[in-house]
Amino acid sequence: MTTVALGFIPEPLTVPIGNILPSRRLSAGVTISRKFRQIKISIEEVGMIEPLSVMPADTASGQHVLLDGHLRLAALTDLRFETATCLVATDDESYTFNNRVNRLSTIQEHHMIWRAVERGVSPERLATRWPSTSPRFSSGWHCWTVSALRPRNC
Repeated sequence: MTTVALGFIPEPLTVPIGNILPSRRLSAGVTISRKFRQIKISIEEVGMIEPLSVMPADTASGQHVLLDGHLRLAALTDLRFETATCLVATDDESYTFNNRVNRLSTIQEHHMIWRAVERGVSPERLATRWPSTSPRFSSGWHCWTVSALRPRNC
């Protein structure tokens, strides 16, 4: 039986923000984009969900090259975090990390929001904090609409 080589070291590593070297520059307007605001608010509200992907650059200084997570690193820096949770890659093939990313469908986003509510985040807090152009947040929902859309076991 053949074994599959792991792409990452299994245990996450906490790395000082100053020791993470971006592998590319972010565009000038990225910090005012909707996606950046969503990431920043998510980190503020629930913490870091997906660790940064890094590769060791210099073991003596503890520096790491950032392979994936440039927006998350910018948000962490903007929020004045001192450290970041990282997954250390065993190779430098950064192009593969986002190659197979599937964006959330509306239904998946709906379930993710309800999971946040079930874990204690109030719908009012989500409605006021989530930067969305979607009418479900920007105009607010009536209580009966929220209860009608609540997930149920069939």
